[in-house]
Amino acid sequence: MKGYAAAYGADGARARRRLNLSTIEGMQRAFERGGQRAIDQVMEEQPAIFLKMLVLLVPRELEITQTTGVKGMTDDQLESAILAIERMVAQRAAGAGAKVIEAVPGPASAAPDVDAPRDISGTSDS
Repeated sequence: MKGYAAAYGADGARARRRLNLSTIEGMQRAFERGGQRAIDQVMEEQPAIFLKMLVLLVPRELEITQTTGVKGMTDDQLESAILAIERMVAQRAAGAGAKVIEAVPGPASAAPDVDAPRDISGTSDS
């Protein structure tokens, strides 16, 4: 049947969304009946599980988006930002961020004599 696979995929996605919504609604109803008591009990009796619940609820990646930019900053925020930039520029100009390597020169290693004849017969005495 032409177009059957696309329709089936759409139905699967729709069913998944309905299931997710039903699950979330059911969890909300369960929480309203005794969720806070259950959380308090787990926190007191099983703190490791309580901590794991907290960690699972926090997103792994936090995306920060800037929506207002400089126009949304207050005068105090602008002044602080300018001062911070001026400090960074001054430090860079003074070389404060430069990496300095302190070393004492040692004796030069003996470089091999490139012009010396080499034994390529494989019967070297050494």
